[in-house]
Amino acid sequence: MVTDTLDNAARYVALGERIATALKFLQDNDCTKLPVGKIPIEGEQIYALVQDNTTKPRDQGVWEAHRKYIDVQFVAAGVEEMGYANISTLTVKKPYDEQADYALFEGSGSFVLVPAGCFAIFFPEDGHIPGSAVDDQPSVVRKVVVKVAV
Repeated sequence: MVTDTLDNAARYVALGERIATALKFLQDNDCTKLPVGKIPIEGEQIYALVQDNTTKPRDQGVWEAHRKYIDVQFVAAGVEEMGYANISTLTVKKPYDEQADYALFEGSGSFVLVPAGCFAIFFPEDGHIPGSAVDDQPSVVRKVVVKVAV
């Protein structure tokens, strides 16, 4: 898991060409003005999911992880907390669904504050809970999740 501000995105190009492309997309676009929905960047290899969400209390979140895609989650407006735990420390709640590319887990981990202008990168071994409310106070968040094929 990586978390940082978009201003520091150049530091992460060494993670691979696709991650670099994802971060460049976020830098080159005013993500507060993108239309909600799926935006192809490089076909199914890299695409963005633009979302307007309301954060939820932490105890309503569910740990998830993906195998086919890395998540680059960028908060364009608002603030949320994102949970992180290595999946080896979690218990499988719902086995991996290859079609939907996710498994669900139970357990505990750490949470990090992700305000507007910041991103988090979750790799296949990174269980994560996105969309948690800061201090359990729901708020509106504009988020862009760039899916990067492994």
